[in-house]
Amino acid sequence: MADSTRETALNALLALLETIDGITVKRNEPETVTIPAGGLVSLRDGDPGEPDILLSPTTYAWEHVAEIVVQKQHVDARIRDRDIDVILQAIDIALDNDSTLGGAVEMARPGSPEIITEAVESAATIKAVLVPVILEYTTKTPLG
Repeated sequence: MADSTRETALNALLALLETIDGITVKRNEPETVTIPAGGLVSLRDGDPGEPDILLSPTTYAWEHVAEIVVQKQHVDARIRDRDIDVILQAIDIALDNDSTLGGAVEMARPGSPEIITEAVESAATIKAVLVPVILEYTTKTPLG
């Protein structure tokens, strides 16, 4: 059985993120206290929301908000900031170069980032940025 359109879209976004050099990419993994040296990018399935329903033939138009969490851990804040910025730029370029995720969606576009800094007891501070990515696609069924 083939993947649903939703799952195809998420897997295509994951594959796009995996093309970025030097980072570890995971999907729906629990958060960890230790971040790999190059940084960690986690894709969360997010919220498909409620679709717009088009009639004749019935089609469900989704604006699914997936979440990318970018994390970098380092004792030096300047290095954390620089490395996070490099990763975010790489994600932006990758989405700009393939906004349909190889045809899996009609459009994939990033939203406004949310920046979080967490102190970790007995370890280097972690900087995290949550980037919503809106995946626009249509399906023939509400579960498609």
